[in-house]
Amino acid sequence: MRTSIATVCLSGTLEEKMQACARAGFDGIEIFEQDLIVSPRSPAEIRRMAAELGLSLDLYQPFRDFEGVSEELLEENLYRAEEKFRLMASLGMDLMLVCSNVATATIDDDDLAASQLRRLGDLAARYGVRIAYEALAWGTFVNDFEHAMRIVDMTAHPNIGTCLDSFHILSRGWDPAGIEKIPAEKIFFVQLADAPEISMDILSWSRHYRVFPGEGAWELDRFMGHLVRSGYNGPVSLEIFNDVFRQADEERTAVDAMRSLIWLAERTSVHLQETDPGATYPMRLATLPEVAEPTGFNFAEVKAKDSAQVQALLRQLGFAFRGRHRTKDVQLWVQGQARIVINEQQARGMEPTISALGFDVEDPLAAASRALQLKAVQVPRQSQANEEVLQAVKAPDSTEVFLCQATPDGTAAWTDEFATASPASAGDDLITRIDHVNLAQPWQHFDESVLFYESTLALAPRPSTEVPSPVGLVRSQVMRTEHGGVRLALNIAPLVMEQPGPSAASAYPQHIALACTDVVTLARRAVEAGLEFLKIPANYYADLQARFRLDPELLAALQELNLLYDRDDQGEFIHFYTATVGRLFFEVVERRDRYEGYGAPNAPVRLAAQYRLTKDG
Repeated sequence: MRTSIATVCLSGTLEEKMQACARAGFDGIEIFEQDLIVSPRSPAEIRRMAAELGLSLDLYQPFRDFEGVSEELLEENLYRAEEKFRLMASLGMDLMLVCSNVATATIDDDDLAASQLRRLGDLAARYGVRIAYEALAWGTFVNDFEHAMRIVDMTAHPNIGTCLDSFHILSRGWDPAGIEKIPAEKIFFVQLADAPEISMDILSWSRHYRVFPGEGAWELDRFMGHLVRSGYNGPVSLEIFNDVFRQADEERTAVDAMRSLIWLAERTSVHLQETDPGATYPMRLATLPEVAEPTGFNFAEVKAKDSAQVQALLRQLGFAFRGRHRTKDVQLWVQGQARIVINEQQARGMEPTISALGFDVEDPLAAASRALQLKAVQVPRQSQANEEVLQAVKAPDSTEVFLCQATPDGTAAWTDEFATASPASAGDDLITRIDHVNLAQPWQHFDESVLFYESTLALAPRPSTEVPSPVGLVRSQVMRTEHGGVRLALNIAPLVMEQPGPSAASAYPQHIALACTDVVTLARRAVEAGLEFLKIPANYYADLQARFRLDPELLAALQELNLLYDRDDQGEFIHFYTATVGRLFFEVVERRDRYEGYGAPNAPVRLAAQYRLTKDG
């Protein structure tokens, strides 16, 4: 599959965009006209630069508002087009995108539109240029890809074909199966975009909220399946209008874009194998090492210059100190199969924060190979000859993701590298494992993170939610495995919570949630050990009783211990939060019966309580 991307997807100058696309591994680019207009380089210089970078110049775009007009306006449009054809000759380009008319079309007549496009084709042929006619979803008279194709057929011109854009097709709810009926030689170009499900006018949706494949709500592997079956074998390009992408670093946006196409090619290949076993098509789709979803969390790592407060929290929660690593300034704390690593290496000035997560996988080498092919950055690690070699890559937010060997009994071989500093558990561990982890994401990298965890670890995104806090809405996206062995919540905090303040507590905190078999007993033990709980207001418990009519004894225990409660038709959820240390706090949860949620109704209570502590300083 030949890959391409429109320069409008990225921030920066045209030259910076081209360099970023080349470094990310794209085969070619679409030149968005505005990028060329504002460039100080001549078209010939851009052509040479593309050749030096190994980039093909695949499409010049957009040419707007051509057809469905009066003869007088048509003559002006043909003059305008010829000037662009001359420009394209200097660029060495032979394909131009013509969008269905939005602003100047006054005549709703397919015969006329075909006739005018035929005249454009005649002119284009003199310059060796082909025209890719695209139906814009908001076109005045043509807004349907099948309608556009009928007009292309009516032109009967070898230089007139169509451009298929997934956004314009799927945003209108058109059935993409019709793509299979289009002759492959008349599909001149293909543009892809995903999008979240938003209720708004299509133009605003398109201009601000497109995202890369895998970062939205559409089944683009099905869309691609129809395209592949048509016999098309040209470039597959990304055209993404997104306010965030155009503010973010162009290098990492280009990598995110390439990751999305690599992932989509694999998803499409899998889809076609399932629907058309044994079939072959002109377009070759690369595949990746197949990996199963992780079975659980192997460990969570906390990094801090001074970890004394974190150590105290763990001790109060009943964790045992297993000792220090024999060659690194790293500690291990264990309870059940919950393993917390405290890392004080290269942590100058750092307050406690989650720095790494370990995931249990069947084949760490295959999982690492897949991640690297998806453009993940490998984490360099120094290991002694007698130490476990752990595979690790960096997530978009710089969290280190370790791919650890899953074992039937949940043990981890690397723990033998820590000198045992306390006796083995007496068998009364109430915390059994890591239930879920909540990571704060920079707003400009949120969609990138969702795709990263879905593509590299096979975590499935669940519907996102928005939780009110005293300073704005917190958007939360849960990524999880089918059976819940791994649950990862990615949060975007209000911008005010990301700004530096008088203390690290002004930043949105992250947390590690620990699964427990008896949260009430554990909370009582923690009280005796001196644990500082997050204080929950009395009004919460009055509301809780109104909603659930709890047993008075249970309600009294909840209020006494600052425990929170939720219930649905599947089961019950009881949990509590510790105070925040740096950017980290712990949550202890007890899931009863088949409760699968996260106590979402309690999140505003937690956010407000943490806000009060921050304000009180």
